[in-house]
Amino acid sequence: MTTVDGIELKTTKLGAIEMRYAEAGGGPLVVFVHGWPESWYSWRHQVKAVAAAGFRAVAPDMRGYGGTSKPEAIEDYALPLLIGDVVALVRALGESQAVVIGHDWGAPVAWNAALMRPDMFRAVVGMSVPFSPPSSVRFMDFLKERGITDFYMQYFQTPGVAEAALEKDVRSSIRRLSFTASGDFPEEARGFARIPAGGDILSNTIDPPTLPSWITEADIDYYVGEFSRSGFRGGLNWYRNINRNAGLQAPFYGMPIRQPSLFVAGARDGVLRFPNAKAQIEAFPKTLPANRGIHILDGAGHWVQRERANQVNELLIKFLKSL
Repeated sequence: MTTVDGIELKTTKLGAIEMRYAEAGGGPLVVFVHGWPESWYSWRHQVKAVAAAGFRAVAPDMRGYGGTSKPEAIEDYALPLLIGDVVALVRALGESQAVVIGHDWGAPVAWNAALMRPDMFRAVVGMSVPFSPPSSVRFMDFLKERGITDFYMQYFQTPGVAEAALEKDVRSSIRRLSFTASGDFPEEARGFARIPAGGDILSNTIDPPTLPSWITEADIDYYVGEFSRSGFRGGLNWYRNINRNAGLQAPFYGMPIRQPSLFVAGARDGVLRFPNAKAQIEAFPKTLPANRGIHILDGAGHWVQRERANQVNELLIKFLKSL
């Protein structure tokens, strides 16, 4: 057993994969699902706070990341398998129910876990990425039909291309992505959502001379260590299943989530500028009929649970205690 920042790391077997997870506290189970390019470590502030509030807080390294297995095949990262990992983890922990909380790519996993398994996930919190019921729209085709060819998710589709750019200098990549997607990135500068001709995922990023207050050099060290060992392929394979996921979710097209829910995002998160984000949030009365709050935090960017840790912790604990 390993301890990082006072939090215990454990490993369990989940069918064909092994999953490493951080755990603290006791009480009703709360599972935190991270996004790209992250780690269980992105939830360390929440794990401690939620555990101290009387809950069993568990944050895994998701499939393809950190100390968890990294299958080679792209199709091994389809959304139902990612949801299945969370379901299997809850069972492996000896529990039958949990609250699931996800950020970035972890948000679609959390939203859809709650949608597909309401018997297991009694409430859900999504951060950054709003809920939208599954539909037959294949997002990569949607972009192409509208003449968009330079979106970062399209750039990620060809195996090996983004990996080469990101793994050339892992420390610079982590610093650049962390800063550029944060609320500290200059408003007038471009982010990395659109890839310039002949450029790569890092072309429109900045390596800051000084890190923002919410992230330390020790934090950078941890992420660099994780991605230096694991590489970036596993996390990028999540993006390579976007079109496949649309077909796999066919039984759930148009369905709302009826459990209690919460949405949290940074006001300066680039995801909120995606074409459908505003409409998705406005649709919550229909798609999330038991929603208990929409919280857009001023000044925060994409990494909202790290940039505004105390504020997010307060919102989560209030929500969890209300259930």
